[in-house]
Amino acid sequence: MDIINIDATDETPKVILDAENGNFEFSGKSLPEDVTTFYNPILDWLDAYALEPNDKADFVFKMDYFNTASSKLILDILMKLEEINDEHEGITVEWHFREDDEDMEEAGEEYEDIVEVPFKQLSY
Repeated sequence: MDIINIDATDETPKVILDAENGNFEFSGKSLPEDVTTFYNPILDWLDAYALEPNDKADFVFKMDYFNTASSKLILDILMKLEEINDEHEGITVEWHFREDDEDMEEAGEEYEDIVEVPFKQLSY
């Protein structure tokens, strides 16, 4: 399976989706001009991953900021993880947020309420 490895920019997050090495990370800021163009390859990758998921996988989110359009696509990612977990189990979402960042903490809590995937809320 191909690896997605996107370096962070001022407008897009770092994304690593590497099933072979069990490395799944979203970090940084997400405010791309065209969220669909940025996130569609990620959603397509998750569809392919769903066919042969790892026995255990921690999807790590260390977002500093995301705009409203990105929040919808992040929810789409989490809903795909929920679908995969419904079939195969073993997926955990780690939602990291700065200790003083109430917005990111609340965003993680809201996502946790919406999707049925084991969530770990971790402050740093």
